[in-house]
Amino acid sequence: MRYLLLIGGSEDRLNNLPEAEQAKRSQAWGSYTNELVAANKMRAGERLRPSSSATTVRLNGGQRLLSDGPFAETKEQLGGFYIVETDDLDEAVELASKMPHLADGGAVEVRPIWELT
Repeated sequence: MRYLLLIGGSEDRLNNLPEAEQAKRSQAWGSYTNELVAANKMRAGERLRPSSSATTVRLNGGQRLLSDGPFAETKEQLGGFYIVETDDLDEAVELASKMPHLADGGAVEVRPIWELT
């Protein structure tokens, strides 16, 4: 089964880390990604640009409304995602629990993907 691992965290905190700490985090994410690939679990994954670059689309009475920024104002922003293929939810949660940002107060939402067949 495939799962979407949504990576959440504070952009402000990440943007204010010293350069050495940012490099360390990048290396940790690279290692994590390589482990997923080596285990043949990773199907896709990307880092997202800052939430300030987002555009939200809505319809109101058939009219398209665009607004700058993310869908919702929250303390945490969506920073990226992985799509993994696992035997079950327990394995997806295990993979998610190894993400480097969790030690810094980040979060991961694990969502099963509906297979379109």
